[in-house]
Amino acid sequence: MERESMEFDVLIVGGGPAGLAAAIRLKQCAEEKGTELNVCVIEKGAEIGAHILAGSVLDPISLRELLPDFEERGCPLSAPVTEDRVVFLSATKAFATPNFALPNCFVNHGNYVVRLGHFTKWLGEQAEAIGVEIYPGFAGSEILYDENGAVKGVATGDMGLNRDGTPGPNHQPGMELHAKYTFFAEGCRGQLGRELMEHFNLRRDCDPQVYGIGVKELWEVPEGHPEHKPGLAIHTAGWPLDVNTYGGSSMYHFKENLVSVGFVVGLNYQNPYISPFEELQRYKTHPYIRRFLEGGKRIAYGARAISAGSIQSLPKTIFPGGALIGDDAGFLNAARLKGTHTCMKSGMLAAEAAFQAITEGRSRDELTAFPESFRSSWAYNELYKTRNFKPYLKKGLILGSLLFGMDQKLFSGRLPWTWRNTADHEALLPASQCKPIDYPKPDGVLTFDRLSSVFLSNTNHEENQPCHLKLKDPSVALKVNLEQYDSPEQRYCPAGVYEIVREEGAEPRLQINAQNCLHCKTCDIKDPTQNIVWTAPQGGEGPLYQGM
Repeated sequence: MERESMEFDVLIVGGGPAGLAAAIRLKQCAEEKGTELNVCVIEKGAEIGAHILAGSVLDPISLRELLPDFEERGCPLSAPVTEDRVVFLSATKAFATPNFALPNCFVNHGNYVVRLGHFTKWLGEQAEAIGVEIYPGFAGSEILYDENGAVKGVATGDMGLNRDGTPGPNHQPGMELHAKYTFFAEGCRGQLGRELMEHFNLRRDCDPQVYGIGVKELWEVPEGHPEHKPGLAIHTAGWPLDVNTYGGSSMYHFKENLVSVGFVVGLNYQNPYISPFEELQRYKTHPYIRRFLEGGKRIAYGARAISAGSIQSLPKTIFPGGALIGDDAGFLNAARLKGTHTCMKSGMLAAEAAFQAITEGRSRDELTAFPESFRSSWAYNELYKTRNFKPYLKKGLILGSLLFGMDQKLFSGRLPWTWRNTADHEALLPASQCKPIDYPKPDGVLTFDRLSSVFLSNTNHEENQPCHLKLKDPSVALKVNLEQYDSPEQRYCPAGVYEIVREEGAEPRLQINAQNCLHCKTCDIKDPTQNIVWTAPQGGEGPLYQGM
């Protein structure tokens, strides 16, 4: 069946904070000049905010620039940060860092604890109110190029395909969405963003991107809980990870008797037996941590990958016909454990560049004004100052923390050198060189298993559709991953998607439970041979997070 098409001035793929900030800024520019601009946002989640997950502490700097009256508009900011605690954990003890010794990037005065899914939904409402067309439930699955090789838009994925890829009884072909400029704001390790980087060789002048996997739970604690303090932000490093493995936790207290607990493991870890999901469960058993959760109830769960490479890992963000914005490019600030503000700023700057081009009668060229304006913005300055955070931490927790602390406190991040990043999947050691980790069994009260956790994410996929997790060579899963690394995908996946099945009298086989997928894309990043490729399933599928 021939696909229908629609035309827009600007098309934005991804309805997260970066994409929505870009859409709002485009409409604002048009209103300021008294002209019209047709802006469309497509979002693969069933609704705006459905796939959004973050810590999350929000620096309102970009929000204040975009919508200065955000408080009057009812922006859902749970509470201002009232107290910062940075704590180093041993197996049984906790050592708090004096606040005077904290680098500025760890200080959250003036910031807010937010449920980012709710914030994103509100941002979508602001965009619709000024005329942005938003279509949730539509996943961009194919980049469209014009006769000159420029990006002219995307095609959304077909709906109703059978498992073998043939049209089913309810088949509906995708639509072609064309635009003068297309922004890609899919979030970390976006499918189309990855294709664009390869097609236009956008990573030729930068380091490989590096990532972490964040696993998060939302807890409801009883009214009057003695340890619950709205606005309290706690960050920890150390146990349960060893000193050579990058990672740490965040715990944020909301007004609504809610506490979010997140644990991040850098995906440059070496031991294939590490399980980020189990590390979160083990972390909650620490005496310092469990007291915040005792008597409470876990009500939500999710996971996502985050980019952490900073300036040296940013690709070229423009190409003929569009731009990469937000975490699709890697604008997150890992040192501050936040990126909503920098990702929003990237979308706003790209929007201003596109509006200028359109008013000058241009289309589908390179928006050179975008990287130029970013280079002179506060966002570049912020990322530049903390660019060596992840490389320092590769030197070990103690030495890395000391080096980064001196870098920030004594030199304000202005030392003349920039340490390089290397690809995460290259770090994994063979299983024969590593020691298995004996994770304790869950108790169902404080600690839990993967499947009961996935249930709380409200994840759903139609089973009779093509598997959206592709193997370039299926034999590699056993010949390399199993034989050399003991199938690390069984452990780094936070949703139990990958399973080695051993049946009596038969060879082991890899079973992919794609219906469990949380769309975190860790498999696409950490697979040691880069044999796993994450692609978007049918639009509207995946997790349905409730304000994560």
